Order: sequence, then C-alpha cells, then structure tokens
Amino acid sequence: MSESITLQTPITRGETVISVVSITDTMRQAGSLRGLKLIDVMNSDVDSLITLLPRVTEPALTPTEVAGMDTWDFAQMALGVSAFLQPSSPESKKPVAESKSK
Repeated sequence: MSESITLQTPITRGETVISVVSITDTMRQAGSLRGLKLIDVMNSDVDSLITLLPRVTEPALTPTEVAGMDTWDFAQMALGVSAFLQPSSPESKKPVAESKSK
C-alpha cells in the first residue's frame, strides 16, 4: 500500500515539476524511523517529518523541499504518514494481551 498525495503547490526541481508524491511501503520498515522518536512521528512533529519524509517518498524529496512545502501539502503528507501507523484490520486493533488469550 502506498499513499499518493497530489500537491496543491507542486515542487519544482530544476526542469522537473513534482505534483504527486507517494509515501512508499518503506514507511512500514522500522529502519525508516531510525534516529526518530515514534511518538514525535505519531504527533506529526514537523522536524521529525522533515527527517522522515525524504526516506519514504517517491520521488524522494530532499529535506529542503519538505521544509519549503506548502503548509496544506505538508499536512496532507503528515496524514499519509499517520495512515501507515494505523492498524490495517479490525483484528490488529485488539490489544496484544487479548489477542493472545484466544
């Protein structure tokens, strides 16, 4: 599952205009969070997302491009990241202790 976000304000990189950015399945790998506090990512901490998004976007955005994004676009990217942190099925929403007791 990759989450695609259509940018309200496209990013210009040289002669290339980036109008759609995908948050890739790399987001599912714990290594993408290396050096970050999970709680900061879950709270959409701006500095944490500026570090994380270049690791998990396609095309790969630079930290400077992420920091310079339109606020609405940045908020949409934050929502995309949070979608990856949600359980994917009702079964996975059960507390671990409850799941093991069955």
